[in-house]
Amino acid sequence: MASASATLLKSSPVLDKCEWVKGQTLRQPSSSASVVRCNSTTNPSTLTIRAGSYADELVKTAKTVASPGRGILAMDESNATCGKRLASIGLENTESNRQAYRSLLVTAPGLGQYISGAILFEETLYQSTIDGKKIVDILVDQKIVPGIKVDKGLVPLAGSNDESWCQGLDGLASRTAAYYQQGARFAKWRTVVSIPNGPSALAVKEAAWGLARYAAIAQDNGLVPIVEPEILLDGEHSIDRTFEVAQKVWAEVFFYLAENNVLFEGILLKPSMVTPGAECKERATPKQVSDYTLKLLHRRIPPSVPGIMFLSGGQSEVEATLNLNAMNQSPNPWHVSFSYARALQNTTLKTWGGRPENLKAAQDALLFRAKSNSLAQLGKYTGEGESEEATKGMFVKGYSY
Repeated sequence: MASASATLLKSSPVLDKCEWVKGQTLRQPSSSASVVRCNSTTNPSTLTIRAGSYADELVKTAKTVASPGRGILAMDESNATCGKRLASIGLENTESNRQAYRSLLVTAPGLGQYISGAILFEETLYQSTIDGKKIVDILVDQKIVPGIKVDKGLVPLAGSNDESWCQGLDGLASRTAAYYQQGARFAKWRTVVSIPNGPSALAVKEAAWGLARYAAIAQDNGLVPIVEPEILLDGEHSIDRTFEVAQKVWAEVFFYLAENNVLFEGILLKPSMVTPGAECKERATPKQVSDYTLKLLHRRIPPSVPGIMFLSGGQSEVEATLNLNAMNQSPNPWHVSFSYARALQNTTLKTWGGRPENLKAAQDALLFRAKSNSLAQLGKYTGEGESEEATKGMFVKGYSY
């Protein structure tokens, strides 16, 4: 028994490219290979312990994504949200325009030096660039692990205080198996908690249970689950109120992860930083955000979790980088890094403007932003060379995607 547990949980080296390249199946799940039976002559009952057949691979994938100086590019906006982004620069929401923009992101030269994983929308996972090369293959060539958004979005939660729950569990097992075959090696599921709306005990419990069920299903099909209960920035509440709610949310999340037999060494977290509400008059410094957030992590997150990949949640590009840098001024038990969408893409999108002649300048802007956050992950960001655009906040009240 002890040796089986040791084998399951032992530290593994970082994934080699050949182990997850281009969607090739590494192993087929085998029930016989993952069952240990202990028989006793004095007790006729049989104890069966099931360990996921992907356990070693999940640990390796998580360690690869949570590698020093690197973080996640979240480019998994739904087609509708991508359309809003394109509309902001005067482009129509067509597949060809979405393809052009997403191709710009993944083909930025040397992006893999700063980015370890990219979360894709389903369309992008199966998409090719204008030149006909699969986007998954381009990421692999950049040494970036492909990931996939698997939730089906937020819907009203009946019986709550105008709150939401995240749908998508139906059919998730077959979808995650197909995504693994296509080359994805991690997944993302986002649910939200609203402080102004309570949050109600029902909403917190629903968020935690849904995340746990998703995580167990994803691991069962070879994908490292990113667990993301976003504490929305909406509201006038103080940083202390955010801390109080976040403690409750993460206690529930880890309780249900354990109840669902999720392997902690094979997950990644995508939490909100602990900040005041966006409409709170008292703003917090990066030092305050760091102190509150790290205190929350130490109280709630087991050190066995490999990576804490923070979301930006409407912070400006510079603010998100400064806060991350502050959290990395001293050693942490986890890899404390980033999984940013708008905080990596905003200046890039505006620089591009949909014009082919701006492609290089837009990619340079992406690389600058990615490098800045890479330095912040190492605790070495100085703020040099930042543009005025990068300091603009991106909070949108009631934001959805």
